[in-house]
Amino acid sequence: MGLFSSKKSKNKYATVTSKSKLTMDVVDDNKWKKCSRCNEIIYNEDLKNNLNICPKCGNYFRLTAFERIELLVDEDTFIEEDMTLNSKDFLKFPGYEEKLENSREKSRMLDGIISGIGKINGIEVSIAAMEFSFMGGSMGSVVGEKVTRALERGIEKKIPVVIVSSSGGARMQEGIVSLMQMAKTSGAVKRLNEAGLPFISVPVDPTTGGVTASFAMLGDIIVTEPNALIAFAGPRVIEQTVNQKLPKGFQRAEFLLEHGMVDVISERKDLKMTIYRILEKLI
Repeated sequence: MGLFSSKKSKNKYATVTSKSKLTMDVVDDNKWKKCSRCNEIIYNEDLKNNLNICPKCGNYFRLTAFERIELLVDEDTFIEEDMTLNSKDFLKFPGYEEKLENSREKSRMLDGIISGIGKINGIEVSIAAMEFSFMGGSMGSVVGEKVTRALERGIEKKIPVVIVSSSGGARMQEGIVSLMQMAKTSGAVKRLNEAGLPFISVPVDPTTGGVTASFAMLGDIIVTEPNALIAFAGPRVIEQTVNQKLPKGFQRAEFLLEHGMVDVISERKDLKMTIYRILEKLI
């Protein structure tokens, strides 16, 4: 038995149920990756063994939602919830069904987020992690619903909530329904706060758009990784709008920490312990 529980769904995109299967599904088909910062060619296995960080320059590669859960949650403690929720093409948006199916095949997930109950160094939490490769981590009706349910489970079980965000914003194929998720998730955060329970938000590279404008920036404590892009609109759009050059490092984690938008920047190897120490102080 690996990280995930043996609780299963009949759906072909059900949660991975063993550590070996988890590793097989999330590793790129190619054997090598090129670092976008230093141009080093890195063997995939070496990259995985280094938490997806370039061993030469320290550049952070993205992690999948599965890898995020594995990084943060104690082994054999994660039980996934809401496994069968999946998006519908209720607006009959051209090409949406095909994009959904392609994303499902690529990520082996029904939609762009995993959520459930697990433990972080023995502390039980309601936890969720978004998957950027699923239509750019866009927040549609299912992502918003699963975030809301994760927050509500925290209230029901009287436990902290940890959500790892990675998103390009609202899912345009779902129109106003996608935008409604901003209000719905923010309302759930408020109810969690009123219940006196902590919410640790972990926006990672990249977290933008409606996710940033809603629950991702409403955490009691906001923790991120070095050089993560966290923004509403991207820097290029802002530069074109204001017609001036932006400061160096604008919208990166270090800039946001300096200006009070995030509370903690943690190295990936320390992220689980960082969250654990915060939870110890808050509960």
